[in-house]
Amino acid sequence: MSRLIYPALALPLLLAACGGPQLADMPNVHAGPEGYPAAEVAPAARTVQPDIWFVTDRGRLAGAQSVQPYGAGRSAEMAFGKAKVRFGERLDWPALIARSSGDGGRGALRLRPVEVTETVRFPATPLPFDVANGRVRTLPEAQAAWDAKAAAFRNEIAAALAQTERREVTVYVHGVATTFEEAQGTLANLWHWAGRPGVPLLYSWPSGNTGFFGYFRDREAGEFTIFHLKQTLRMLGETPGLERINLIAHSRGTDIATSALRELAIAERAAGRVPRRSLKLGTLILSAPDLDFGIMQQRLVAEQFGPALDQINVYLNPGDGPLGLAQTLMSGQRFGRIRPEDLTPALRETFSRIGNVHFITVEAARPALGHGYFRNNPAVLSDIVLALRHRVPPGGERRPMRRLDANFWSLHRDYPSPPEPRPPAPGD
Repeated sequence: MSRLIYPALALPLLLAACGGPQLADMPNVHAGPEGYPAAEVAPAARTVQPDIWFVTDRGRLAGAQSVQPYGAGRSAEMAFGKAKVRFGERLDWPALIARSSGDGGRGALRLRPVEVTETVRFPATPLPFDVANGRVRTLPEAQAAWDAKAAAFRNEIAAALAQTERREVTVYVHGVATTFEEAQGTLANLWHWAGRPGVPLLYSWPSGNTGFFGYFRDREAGEFTIFHLKQTLRMLGETPGLERINLIAHSRGTDIATSALRELAIAERAAGRVPRRSLKLGTLILSAPDLDFGIMQQRLVAEQFGPALDQINVYLNPGDGPLGLAQTLMSGQRFGRIRPEDLTPALRETFSRIGNVHFITVEAARPALGHGYFRNNPAVLSDIVLALRHRVPPGGERRPMRRLDANFWSLHRDYPSPPEPRPPAPGD
């Protein structure tokens, strides 16, 4: 028993690193590859104060200010709106581009919140229903109220898409110990460095519970939010003009995102539809996934999850300290720490046949606190934005990295410069 006490004490503290710094103090963490694609940014997005759209089922704080309205409490009502952030101080668009290009892009550039505007509040779920002749039916008046709010949501997203060059939405699902403002800043960074493609949408769930058991309360809040994320993705898929939905998920957010996508894919296939087409699913990015590897195989691989998306990029750090502690407490190997040798021959063959699932091992990630590397490791951030920008698999000219084995790749510390050639092994 005593051996478990120290990991149990350390886990909530270490996983608090998921949240990162407060938004007001949040730098760009050297996020982008050199050569900012300024010409690709749609005219409407060329501003130092862009809108970051959001959906949340966090409870609204009593007496909340317009900048920080949502806390860690749960709400049965989803809220939709937009949060405005500001890049830098006393910068105009040309100055921001100059700071984002070349060597200038390697310097700190701070974000701060400006205001949050909630435009749609959905009815509380579950909606009331009855059963007639063995069939479940949402009560008509409740369904009509929901449909009206969903239509307002789709109309606003469609109007935002009409101002973009790429008709896609990038959804970010954060991890535990993360506030609404922190998640907002992370997505703003990723979207900016990717060349501001399409519409950025933060899906912020009731994370950020404090105290010794905060991590475990956040885990249950993640279970609470899955239905609302499913509804959000369905509404996005039904939005006129939308061509593709990309998702970025971190830590426990990967469990939320994959659970929602898995259930949606099962429902679409049962209805005779192809999930990738009907749900308009594009690139899925899983960073430092806090998932049991065995459960992942049974719930995702066994349900033929991979073909539901264009491609899946999984960022791994076998030395991830917080995931190592989680692995000690939960007993199951964590997905974010796997190595090529952890795949059985049958599983390796399956992934090779699918061809769209890529496991990317991050070099030079800090072992002890290397759980938030997707946000503070320049190589990882560069690859995420290049994957979103170009929609190509690893290993080519646009995402140069070294293949380790089958679907495993090595993301070297100097990325995106070409990797050093691997020396031949004895007998090659």
